Amino acid sequence: MAEKRRDPGPSVKDPEVYEALRDEGASKEKAARIANAAAAEGRTSVGERGGEARDYEARTVEELRHRAAELDIAGRSSMTKDELVEALRHH
Repeated sequence: MAEKRRDPGPSVKDPEVYEALRDEGASKEKAARIANAAAAEGRTSVGERGGEARDYEARTVEELRHRAAELDIAGRSSMTKDELVEALRHH
């Protein structure tokens, strides 16, 4: 039986990258953001700029809450460090 592909819609410019990211567990928003950057700038260019951020575990709770605020993650003010890391990874 053939695998059913998700249709990301017309706003996603590189559906192949989008699908690969979704299969790896990325959120719809994150997958679309990366797929569109890859389509606009080229996959190699987008891939090369990754890896500059520190691991979430190395950040303070204050830094994690600031990043969660940038991403508008609900409930961030009452989350523990582990909960913040999990929410940020799955946003």
